[in-house]
Amino acid sequence: MSDELKTIIDFIRHGASRFAGAGLSFGHSYDNALDEATQLVLHALHLPHDLSPAYGQARLLPDEKTTVLALFERRINERIPACYLTGEAWFAGLSFKTDSRALVPRSPIAELIEAGFEPWLGEREVYRALDMCTGSGCIALAMAHYRPDWQVDGIDLSAEALALAEENRERFGVRNCRLLRSDLFAAVPDEVYDLIVSNPPYVTHAQTDALPQEYAHEPDLGLRAGDDGLDIALKILRDAPAHLSENGMLICEVGESEHALVDMLPELPFAWVEFRVGQMGVFVIEREDLLHHHERIKALADAR
Repeated sequence: MSDELKTIIDFIRHGASRFAGAGLSFGHSYDNALDEATQLVLHALHLPHDLSPAYGQARLLPDEKTTVLALFERRINERIPACYLTGEAWFAGLSFKTDSRALVPRSPIAELIEAGFEPWLGEREVYRALDMCTGSGCIALAMAHYRPDWQVDGIDLSAEALALAEENRERFGVRNCRLLRSDLFAAVPDEVYDLIVSNPPYVTHAQTDALPQEYAHEPDLGLRAGDDGLDIALKILRDAPAHLSENGMLICEVGESEHALVDMLPELPFAWVEFRVGQMGVFVIEREDLLHHHERIKALADAR
């Protein structure tokens, strides 16, 4: 078969067809078979991810064909997300090292970072920012990269995830970002931030158990968040006001648990972010609103 496949385009098309035929699940940075096949082919050939289409007719050498086809087989037989096979995921225009120590970077918050969190920040000044549940460090490091005038903290409970985040910090040479191991705010009891951003675990037990095999390669700690997906988010909502400056703001992703959160706290004035592809379960809320409804939030969070 490899004799019939000659060019980069041939292998991308072949890979996409194999992936679609095998019923793979997509959603780890790329959401379709063609993009994943492209990612794997270019990685195997040590070519840039934005290679000009002009090179599509370039022919592969025999050993290159073997390498590409082996990657295809691993993707199909082991159901490993393509980003774990390549060791790279793009987030907010930056190439992050990625492996099974943390979730593959894919939060829509990347769009907010690239937009400077506008129009949400408005005229307010940000001196200190926090990324709660930082995982690979993608949100914290992207904030620090684009806003070198900010002092950014990235917090996670997982020592393995933080080790990966530290490798990414060195990868970008970022010096205005501190990485800390902590169970939510436990290790920063007196720290105050102007902006807290979080992509915490928010998948329900039932949803986690039913996820496609690709997700089994990711740490369960980064996904599972109780029967309604809100175990962690409610604690963040409860504790964030004590760590936000007077005009501070919380931005948090809860994905499909958005509906459960709104039903549980209908009185909270959540502002749901509209991304280029629509709403994706990310809300913005002011410190003063969290304080106003603190008693109710605390009762719900304490019951977890």
